[in-house]
Amino acid sequence: MNMQKARNLSLLILAALMTLLHACTDTPPHTAEGTAVVLNQKEQLGKLLFHDRTLSTPPGQACVDCHDPEAGFGNPDASLPVSRGVHANRFGSRNDLTAAYAASVPEFHFDSTESIYVGGLFWDGRAATLEEQAKGPPLNPLEMANPDMETVIKRIRKADYPDLFLEVFGPDALERPIDAYEFMAEAIAAFERSAELNQYNSKFDLYLQGKVDLTEQEGRGLDLFEDPEKGNCAVCHPSRPSPDGSPPLFTDHTYDNLGVPRNPANPFLYMEKALNPDGASFVDLGLGGVLNKPEEYGKFRVPTLRNISTTGPYMHNGLFSTLREVVLFYSTRDVGPWPSPEVHQNVNREELGNLGLTAREIDDIVAFMETLTDGYMEALE
Repeated sequence: MNMQKARNLSLLILAALMTLLHACTDTPPHTAEGTAVVLNQKEQLGKLLFHDRTLSTPPGQACVDCHDPEAGFGNPDASLPVSRGVHANRFGSRNDLTAAYAASVPEFHFDSTESIYVGGLFWDGRAATLEEQAKGPPLNPLEMANPDMETVIKRIRKADYPDLFLEVFGPDALERPIDAYEFMAEAIAAFERSAELNQYNSKFDLYLQGKVDLTEQEGRGLDLFEDPEKGNCAVCHPSRPSPDGSPPLFTDHTYDNLGVPRNPANPFLYMEKALNPDGASFVDLGLGGVLNKPEEYGKFRVPTLRNISTTGPYMHNGLFSTLREVVLFYSTRDVGPWPSPEVHQNVNREELGNLGLTAREIDDIVAFMETLTDGYMEALE
């Protein structure tokens, strides 16, 4: 084959890939300025990998199945408290966090000034970076369940996009499974850093830009959200732009034990012993389990509240189905008929537990949080 024919074939393949990319989502996402998101080649490759259901064993599950754009890049199956793997009888121990805005999570580190841990991916911070996080699910027996890296790379070689993979990472990028797996994670992370997952175009973003007004109820909810004598939500979910003018992320990236009770409906508790040796007595120690530090037991990462109305169920174990239940728990944990915390150590009793919120105030805070959903103007069209 001469060079011109090879070039023409490559162009045809890239055109087909672009068609596949557009088919990944029904509505093309837009930036905060209202323009359609355009991905570079590495981001395009990452999106293809993110949506590829052949990269599990057996085939059938991709990143998108637990991080669906229509569900705020969270788990679309709100009927389950935690996430199901490619095997129908296997479940993770936790509810998946949204992949949206994960690019803004700092690398896991200890802040010696505040004496707290900050950043990192997953609920327990065990992955320091997006790239490290992306390498986890394909090899997790409770998720995509591949036996090894080589299995994943063999499937990528047989996919529709190896030419794009080689164009991005070099002609020998798929020859060595260890290197190719690193490249795969790098491409997925590039997609997760793209404007497609970091849109900043919610109603609240437009409100901050002076383009729309909040309703009376949403405005009351914002006031309650920020009031240290009321909701006090902003203490962990900062709601104001950063000093550099960047939009708020609604998380301080720290870890906290909120005193969440066990969830007896969590199917992970009842899986076979080989996958959950502790059975129904399993206790999730969160950050403390990763670090093997009792002073961190029961602490989980403070998640972003962006797209929170579409990413239920809530808490690490999916205990609550609605945002209203979450706010009610925050307000009445220490005075209401709630079960005891799953982990009794290190419970935050300073900032929540007896907020004294009325039913209307709870509804107002929920109404405000519903303004944090991306695609506000598109939803009106």
